[in-house]
Amino acid sequence: MNESLESLNRPIDVPQLTPEQIQARVLHRDGLMLVIDKPAGLPVHRGPKGGPNLEASFDALRFGLPRPPVLAHRLDKDTSGCLILGRHRKATASLGLLFKHGKISKTYWAIVEGGPAQDEGTIDMPLGRLNAERGWWQKVDPEGQQAITNWKVMGRGNGLTWLALEPVTGRTHQLRVHSAAQGWPIVGDNIYGNGPRFGEPRLHLHSREIGIPISKNKEPVRVVAPPPEHMRERLRACGWNGE
Repeated sequence: MNESLESLNRPIDVPQLTPEQIQARVLHRDGLMLVIDKPAGLPVHRGPKGGPNLEASFDALRFGLPRPPVLAHRLDKDTSGCLILGRHRKATASLGLLFKHGKISKTYWAIVEGGPAQDEGTIDMPLGRLNAERGWWQKVDPEGQQAITNWKVMGRGNGLTWLALEPVTGRTHQLRVHSAAQGWPIVGDNIYGNGPRFGEPRLHLHSREIGIPISKNKEPVRVVAPPPEHMRERLRACGWNGE
């Protein structure tokens, strides 16, 4: 088998980030929290088999505090972009409450196959677990938990659509299941869409912007993450200007 085929068939795993690499991915830092730009392909937690993960690099993000920061929420292994970390216990508890009560605004960019006929809309489809064996995998389930996603078309091209997705609820795999259920799966989704098990294209889902009302008397902190390299070609095909 030649090298290019071999590389296509290998899982794309990101190596453990060095202290310098994770520090370079800090998008926002204050006394309460950090927002980092999570790379696609790196799980946030250590898996049962070990291997590289984001948390293993958090010690490099103490920036003078006695303890490393902790995750305030999660992103899927294959999703990139804005990820919030609490810098101490009280801050992490505050962030947890903001997430629980839906106060944190989140905008994801996705490239989907085909796309909606309209330019914006809302998906309101409850989700439940696919089955016990598949753990986190979800399906549309009338008996499941309420799941709502607002979407807006940002551009179209080459049979693809660039969407801004805003999850009103925070269900596991919500954006991926909702998009696929509408008939426009996210490019590279190897669970709910047509993505390959290994190799390209990778999942085209990116946590683009987050708004965090962490201080009562101040405007929410807004943080934007640049789209990852693997999404840029298709974003440009849909009219993205590089910003």
